[in-house]
Amino acid sequence: MHRRHFLQLSLAVAASASLTGCFKKPPLRTGVHPWIGYETLYLANEFDWLPANVQLVKGQSSRDSLNGMLAGELDAAALTLDEALRLQAGGMPVRAVAVADVSVGADVVMARPEINNLSDLAGRSIAVELSSVSGVMLFAMLEEAGLRSDQVSVIDLPANQHLEAWNQGKIDASVCYQPVASRLAQAGAVALFDSSEIPDTIFDLLVVTRKAEEQQPEAVAALVKAHFRGLQHLVRNRHDAVYRIATRHDVPPESVRQAMATVMLPEVSANRRYLAPGGRVETIARRLGKILAREGLIQRMPDLENLPSRDYLPEDFS
Repeated sequence: MHRRHFLQLSLAVAASASLTGCFKKPPLRTGVHPWIGYETLYLANEFDWLPANVQLVKGQSSRDSLNGMLAGELDAAALTLDEALRLQAGGMPVRAVAVADVSVGADVVMARPEINNLSDLAGRSIAVELSSVSGVMLFAMLEEAGLRSDQVSVIDLPANQHLEAWNQGKIDASVCYQPVASRLAQAGAVALFDSSEIPDTIFDLLVVTRKAEEQQPEAVAALVKAHFRGLQHLVRNRHDAVYRIATRHDVPPESVRQAMATVMLPEVSANRRYLAPGGRVETIARRLGKILAREGLIQRMPDLENLPSRDYLPEDFS
């Protein structure tokens, strides 16, 4: 199960309804999937805050968005920073135009109770879905522990298979997220490390292709504005927003509140700092790019020149 299936959410893959009206340019096709940081766009869609030149294409996971971007079927997508780097390294020039959320505990390492410190992971087997943001979490954790990847046994395994591997004694630790972490805890695992210990490292972004930026700048700006309008509702009308999210995904409201507590949702001013030249997104992108290249997850260091952009952030949003 992919991380972005938070709280056991499951949506059918479906494009949003056809938009009416006559436009010379097609709408900005934007891939989105269930994840608490992207609920701003679902709220914007629900309240009709998305203009006709922006179309949400709803998938089940970031893999749908990545594949859509690579196939030229999408112009924009909600993706993690490492996923944006994978696109960039694969020859798909993109721009990060907004930070949707920053993980502050959403990603966690669960381990056998006898493993008390990160250094105790040496020689142990760790399950991780390398193609997802969990791979970044693993390598960031190993750096914190002063361990190399060849000093542990890395088992590339989808997160929804971690519990079975744990119960069979095949793994000693799991790099995962909810609800997998809770299930492992029920099976006796303990939390050893989480993303709150590597602050401002795991970013969820709104990413657009350079082609879309050149041809549809007004639509890109409209997408970013719709995200912040959805965020405004989430912050100022949290009770309503939580119940809308819970109802949409058929989960208890408390599950939504718990998910929200594991991420930070930056408003416009924080976005300006994150996306500034030499800012945190650029700094972490360079670090992650080196890690991904070193571990063979990308073939080459991506071009990071002008990857973050503040050009589409609203000047005033109140």
